Amino acid sequence: MPVGVLLTLAVGDPAAVWDDLGFEVDGGCCVVGGVCFALGAQGRGVRAWSLAAIDGLRTCDPVSSRPAAADGPAAGRHANGVVGLDHLVLTTPDHQRTLDAFAAEGWDLRRVRETDTYGTPMRQGFFKIDSVVLEVVGPAEPTGEGPARFWGLAFTSDDLDATAAWLGPRVHPAKDAVQPGRRIATLDRDAGSTVPIAFMSR
Repeated sequence: MPVGVLLTLAVGDPAAVWDDLGFEVDGGCCVVGGVCFALGAQGRGVRAWSLAAIDGLRTCDPVSSRPAAADGPAAGRHANGVVGLDHLVLTTPDHQRTLDAFAAEGWDLRRVRETDTYGTPMRQGFFKIDSVVLEVVGPAEPTGEGPARFWGLAFTSDDLDATAAWLGPRVHPAKDAVQPGRRIATLDRDAGSTVPIAFMSR
């Protein structure tokens, strides 16, 4: 069942931070792959999206200027080489509850991956929003009753080495990604953004 089109993500970073990271920002909106990142939202990190309020996730109105902005330089010609949003990451204290909440809204679960990459057993559930992967991360067993929350972003770069060179010491050296044949480089926490951001090769 169609889940809608992701038009907007509200982000608590000032526009100047993303501009400094090489994103083209116009009127507080940075368009990447057709998604408007509405900067300057109250709070830290990704705050809301323009889709359904599932399992406690906050929702926001689509930014009305997005179609016009998508025709301009913000549509995909960013100085840092970013050309699209690869995936959006959510966290939840109760993985199965959150997966069930998405299923109740008609989302199709693509797969579930068990991992202990970070030293603790975790589960990753994957959905698709058009070309964007929605990754839901949670513990193997529930650890609380809190809501699901937006966590991080992974952008696709046209040339990951060029992106890393442009960002310099603000990005960690690229390494092999979980996806075969792809590499990933993560933004340093001191780079200015309150959002965990990664950059991936095509």
